[in-house]
Amino acid sequence: MVLLVLCVSLLLVALDSTVLHVAVPSLTEDLRPSSTALLWIVDAYPLICASLLILFGTLGDRVGRRRVLLLGYALFGIASAIAALATVPAVLIAARALLGVGGAMIMPATLSLLRAVFPDRRERATAIGIWTAVAAVGAATGPVLGGFLVEHYWWGSVFLINIPLMALILPVGRLLLPESRGGSDGPWDVLGALMAAAGVLGAVLGVKRLGAGDTLFELPTAGPLLAGAALLVLFVRRQKRRAHPLIDMRLFGRAAFTTSVGCIVLAMLALVGLELIAVQYLQLVLGLSPLATGLRLLPLTFAAMAAGATGSYTLRRLGPRRMVGWGFVLTAGAVLLLVLMGQDDRPVLLTAGFVLLGFGLQTTLFSAYESMLSEAPAQSAGGAAAIGETSYQLGAGMGIALLGSVMNAAYAPGVTGLTGVPDSAARAAANSLGEAYQVAARLGGTAGETLHRAARHAFVHGLHVTLVVSAGLLLLGALMALRLPRVMECPPVEAGEPDTVPGSGSGSGSDQRTGLEAPAAGPLPIPGGRTPVEPAAGVRPGC
Repeated sequence: MVLLVLCVSLLLVALDSTVLHVAVPSLTEDLRPSSTALLWIVDAYPLICASLLILFGTLGDRVGRRRVLLLGYALFGIASAIAALATVPAVLIAARALLGVGGAMIMPATLSLLRAVFPDRRERATAIGIWTAVAAVGAATGPVLGGFLVEHYWWGSVFLINIPLMALILPVGRLLLPESRGGSDGPWDVLGALMAAAGVLGAVLGVKRLGAGDTLFELPTAGPLLAGAALLVLFVRRQKRRAHPLIDMRLFGRAAFTTSVGCIVLAMLALVGLELIAVQYLQLVLGLSPLATGLRLLPLTFAAMAAGATGSYTLRRLGPRRMVGWGFVLTAGAVLLLVLMGQDDRPVLLTAGFVLLGFGLQTTLFSAYESMLSEAPAQSAGGAAAIGETSYQLGAGMGIALLGSVMNAAYAPGVTGLTGVPDSAARAAANSLGEAYQVAARLGGTAGETLHRAARHAFVHGLHVTLVVSAGLLLLGALMALRLPRVMECPPVEAGEPDTVPGSGSGSGSDQRTGLEAPAAGPLPIPGGRTPVEPAAGVRPGC
């Protein structure tokens, strides 16, 4: 039952991560944001979320993960209502940032609870498979539901779908979720949490400026990058010196943990950036409606659901190294297949590419998440979850910035220097394909037709360049996976270690390793009615 509630939590966040993508053209036409404001509208949620994950993940370890989770639910609902009613870009950006705060409360709590509820690695792998399959359901539902709402109502309605889901999950979560705390008894490092948040945000802000076309040596770009890097270095040094650190930096001394985090960043970098560009291609180049665009993306998300559902079995058979490595290779092959896309609709090619892309990326993400959580001891679950979700959101935000920068660099030269097109119109058209279409419509005549045709051709060329760059990054991820373990090792659960979580508020004791409320005497039963047994010494490889 706890897994069910946690899956609904993930569904909520996954919906909000993808539902906006199909609404971008309609939103652009209505609010007319600048290219930088449009990037902020899309990026504010993942970037703010990424910067605050460590803060709220470690806060949950101290004050209770359920408490932070429920507060995140409430904030998510309020921010959704503000976003739906926004009439200017600034309000929408602020609402998306508030959604990021709510997401930062929700995500670490779900993962750390998952780690505590399923200490046995085989059961945990199955639970993570279900959890990631639900994420794919959210990703699948978001574009389709968003496309339907945009077609029949207005772009703001895509945010309203969070509110009824929130009205359901708040009371259910309060009733069913157990309270859970981390194993550390030390004080919460407020200064360290703020340093981590500011450091991540500064680094990502610098990357965003690069993605918007600024050079590395400009103050608005170099300033946040240097400040963010300096704060993160100071944060790491501070954590190493403290008796009760927010994040146990010894985790990064484990090759499997560090490699898993890097693989999550690369996988999300490719997925989110490509998905955003693919939505623009389907709507602006092929001329599909928002609903048809969402339906075209369904094969990708259904394939991802299948990969998540079968991930536990595949991991036991292949092991983390081969599963992550071949997942990256399969995804790179899918991306290179999509280079064959042109200005004409090729539905069979798109479907095949999306199926391979969804299955490959979800295979990689599942195995990387499972390996990362399994490398972290139970008492460090909150910190490990915060690191994993930070890498997830950071990869998503950097993917939009990096691949968007590559796309803009390849697209902009194709709409400049056109015969009969004024320089001012060409500069405006270089911001985005949607803006190029608007400028072409205002120009009209031969000049408008020339600009429209050139912008469409330049966008497809930029898409091809971006796909090739993405394939290179994915192959780099396959090389990184060589540092992962060959087999899935299953350390035995210690005798007396709680394998389930009792209802909140009724326990008379507390387990010092997990912080879960527990009866004063006796071990808790393992799910399914089994009784904990004294394990054999050592590790069971290839479980």
